[in-house]
Amino acid sequence: MPETLELNRALVRRVYAEWWNENGNTGSVDEMVQPDFIGHLDNGNIRTINSLRQTIALFQSAFSGLREVVEDMIAEGDRVVVRYTMYGTHTGDFHGIKPTGIAVKVSGIEIFRIDDGKIAEFWHFGDSILLE
Repeated sequence: MPETLELNRALVRRVYAEWWNENGNTGSVDEMVQPDFIGHLDNGNIRTINSLRQTIALFQSAFSGLREVVEDMIAEGDRVVVRYTMYGTHTGDFHGIKPTGIAVKVSGIEIFRIDDGKIAEFWHFGDSILLE
């Protein structure tokens, strides 16, 4: 079990390193996420594997210097919980909002459920990104 927990932690570390901190490597989504992945967002929306790819690309194009810092990580059973802080500067279109140059800093908590070495389910709870 300790080996599985460390593999789960390593997988989630890759999420932050590859998707958010290294220019949005959407090519790694298929190897890290189950095809029937479901992401639960705090606003009630659901994310699929396809919308996950789109979200990564959107954030990378909308925020220069984008990075997410893992502040805490806890793993137990098939779950990994992360408290993170996201930083970036709004330099591209984001949900119809033209670039403002605003430096953003938002925090959140994300819970990942891992199944067979891939992310099967995800819950996101976080600050809103305020650009106006």
